[in-house]
Amino acid sequence: MACGFRRSIASQLSRVLDLPPENLIKSISAIPISKKEGVADFQLAVDSLLGNRNDHSRPDNQVQAKRLAEKLKCDTVVSEISTGPGTINFKINRELLTKAVLQQVIEDGSKYGLKSELFSGLPQKKVIVEFSSPNVAKKFHVGHLRSTIIGNFIANLKEALGHQVTRINYLGDWGMQFGLLGTGFQLFGYEEKLESNPLQHLFEVYVQVNKEAADDKNITKSAHEFFQRLELGDMQALSLWQRFRDLSVKEYSQIYKRLGIYFDEYSGESFYREKSQEVLKLLDSKGLLQKTVKGTATVDLSGNGEPSSVCTVMRSDGTSLYMTRDLAAAIDRMDKYNFDTMIYVTDKGQQKHFQQLFQMLKIMGYDWAERCQHVPFGVVQGMKTRRGDVTFLEDVLNEIRLRMLQNMASIKTTKELPNPQETAERVGLAALIVQDFRGLLLSDYQFSWDRVFQSRGDTGVFLQYTHARLHSLEETFGCGYLNDFNTACLQEPQSISVLQHLLRFDEVLYRSSQDLQPRHIVSYLLTLRKLLLVPTVTLLFLFQSSCSCGTQNPPNKR
Repeated sequence: MACGFRRSIASQLSRVLDLPPENLIKSISAIPISKKEGVADFQLAVDSLLGNRNDHSRPDNQVQAKRLAEKLKCDTVVSEISTGPGTINFKINRELLTKAVLQQVIEDGSKYGLKSELFSGLPQKKVIVEFSSPNVAKKFHVGHLRSTIIGNFIANLKEALGHQVTRINYLGDWGMQFGLLGTGFQLFGYEEKLESNPLQHLFEVYVQVNKEAADDKNITKSAHEFFQRLELGDMQALSLWQRFRDLSVKEYSQIYKRLGIYFDEYSGESFYREKSQEVLKLLDSKGLLQKTVKGTATVDLSGNGEPSSVCTVMRSDGTSLYMTRDLAAAIDRMDKYNFDTMIYVTDKGQQKHFQQLFQMLKIMGYDWAERCQHVPFGVVQGMKTRRGDVTFLEDVLNEIRLRMLQNMASIKTTKELPNPQETAERVGLAALIVQDFRGLLLSDYQFSWDRVFQSRGDTGVFLQYTHARLHSLEETFGCGYLNDFNTACLQEPQSISVLQHLLRFDEVLYRSSQDLQPRHIVSYLLTLRKLLLVPTVTLLFLFQSSCSCGTQNPPNKR
């Protein structure tokens, strides 16, 4: 693996620089593949060795690189040492490169890249990832799709790296909207509709009660009273609310099953309606709680009355707010899980909320607030079905399945499948995720069905096509896990380019683990696809060449 070569290079550098090899490994990076033949495989930037020295006293990087390179020698691992603009470049012995990389891929299998020394010495942590978090009593809104797939990516990545991950779905199941919904259902609700199509009916009730409340102050008053009854634990109000919640979770579970996503814990704001009162008492005891003339309670995060830094934590009627419940949830999770990191995955519109949340935890005396992190993401624009603007995620999944089925039917090489609808949905969903993950998470992007389902180019569909084609070749040639291969048969430039690219995989994983951006992995896979899908002889380099050169009786299948 790449880290084995890094260690060898680092060991030689350590003798010259009198530094521990461990301090140098992360400074040695695999060079992205190039069309130039004979290009080096690893690179050391001299800048990374000069630390924080003042720029005026720092010698010329090019000169430093040449001086250092002159002290290094080629060996059984490094066949060539050269210098670039402020860099030292190392070319690995080609036969060793081929043998070591392929053996590592075979030995590690799906764990390839995860056993790299880039990750050695990093402590295994308890990680909480809060994501998805739809609003109870409303159909799963498409706006929660990005939180769901991004949060799932982060949880999967952390888990793959050996961390203990807890996936929490923090449902929006409390707040004044339930005062409106409770009042609305009493006025406009129908039992038979609730039984037959619960979330659609509750959505219709919510829209209607909001419309009526705009003109009738009595409805608004009734909604406040209903929510007060919830906060005070009124059994009748709680029973209705619990029914709404149970019906919602049941429907959400079906959506998550289609997405292939699971949670370790279904939590929600309602869990903290009582503990939020304890938070208010704690804020008051620390002298942080301030009452306004309107009867609300606030906390001044700036300490000097800056209006933008004043956060409301209690309504005038004494009921809790989103912020109060989030504070209670964070404190409770630390008590329950003693986490090392807690990651919130929500849209960028909530950045200020989380800044204030973490700041408030700090001024309350919780040093572990530093372990909390918000991963914001941008807005998807232009997501429409053929019927018009998309509101619900279920519509998106149905549209994915329909379009992918039509694509599959139009391609003559598509094989008959036992369950074409399930395959279509899985392939289509993966294509949508690849499209979503290609850019910075924080960026808004314009959605395009045509771009998602393109069968050529840098798309999820073509990526999966490549995977399926490779798997088919593996089955056809019957030499999927090679234990015997001749490295001399894999020295042509196209094969070396693939091997060089495989060298970089652990660095890509490491980079994604640092900034939690999936784009590095997607970009890596799309480049790998391009390297493989050249003429068939190159596509077969791992299968046909190695088998035929490594055995006396090569397979004669075509």
